[in-house]
Amino acid sequence: MSFTDTKSTFIQRWGDVATKWGINKTMGQIHALLLTSAKPYCSDEIMESLQISRGNTCMNLKALVEWGLVYKRCVDGCRKEYYVAEKDMYKIFRQIVIHRRKEELEPLLAMMEHYNDVEEKCTESTEFCKVLKEIKFFSRKADATLDSLLNTNPDWFVSSFLRMIK
Repeated sequence: MSFTDTKSTFIQRWGDVATKWGINKTMGQIHALLLTSAKPYCSDEIMESLQISRGNTCMNLKALVEWGLVYKRCVDGCRKEYYVAEKDMYKIFRQIVIHRRKEELEPLLAMMEHYNDVEEKCTESTEFCKVLKEIKFFSRKADATLDSLLNTNPDWFVSSFLRMIK
């Protein structure tokens, strides 16, 4: 397979995979294009490369910048905004974890705080309270684990991860 075909396939598949992390397909494709590029791209080049509209491009670039996966770069002699992707895979992983935690785990933890004072008066309410306690326990453990993971030294994390998968 040629380089062009391989890159195109990768961009399409990265877009598919990105939907699993809470990023839409086009956002994933833009990320893949920038991630695998040796040079910064302006929005016009992104639109042309991926055959997407200006609005779709701008909206997804803004979201990628907010996620911390893409950065704006100045190019000498040009007034257009250019974009580059974060290339450090640990930082990419970390940003995705931070965003998913904020979007999924933190709302769950906040929601569970509303159910502290349920009275256990019957078998149904006792079972209900038991399940709520387990959800709270595992949610808090997941939050603590993510907190530890996000605060680890990247070198330690990567070396530990590589040892674990050998």
